Amino acid sequence: MAEPLQNSMATVLAEKIRRRIMKEQLPEGHVFMTEGQLAEEYQVSRPIVREAVSRLRALGILDVRQRKGLVVQRPDLMQLLSDSIPLLAVSEQEQRELGMLRYVLEIGAIELAVKYATEDQLDRLDLIVAEMEQYLEQEDWEQEIELDLAFHSLVLEMTNSVYVAGMQQILAKYFRNISGTGHSSSDQKSRIIWEHSELAAAIRNRDLEHARVMIRMQFQGLVSEVQPE
Repeated sequence: MAEPLQNSMATVLAEKIRRRIMKEQLPEGHVFMTEGQLAEEYQVSRPIVREAVSRLRALGILDVRQRKGLVVQRPDLMQLLSDSIPLLAVSEQEQRELGMLRYVLEIGAIELAVKYATEDQLDRLDLIVAEMEQYLEQEDWEQEIELDLAFHSLVLEMTNSVYVAGMQQILAKYFRNISGTGHSSSDQKSRIIWEHSELAAAIRNRDLEHARVMIRMQFQGLVSEVQPE
């Protein structure tokens, strides 16, 4: 069988299996079928079955267990995105799109952060700002980035959404890894610390409008970079 045709049939079979799992609402750990049973039921060859199963395993939908066969799994969305984004976003246009996604995510989440932030989270946010101030006169670029990442990750944690917080971390780490290294001037550092301090205070005071202003201010540079030409 020609390889393109085999790949096409494997794609169709993988989609059929995925839809069947969804339709029947099969729980995690459910013993689905063996590869032989799949080949017989869907009237395809074993190589096509193996390729379809391989694709579903890569997505975390199926796993192979000895003496059991294929077992339904629950995909780890955050892990899939974490593994995929650095490989997919290689062009400047894709990087611009991811930058805009991060901007929209943070702007949209700030309302939830203001509403749901706990005292413990607010205290931790203040500690990060205090740590930023300690690094004002130091030339530790990596530490600056780590503190900024910790700050924004905590803000998104305040939304009480695992997906929102996880997505932000993935995007923030991605941009950290492609940003290279550099050094901010003393004035720039002071400005960055002031912005973070004001945002932390706005969230603590449940001042949504001021929080929105400050989060937009922090992402001004990113938004200008991701605007299409």
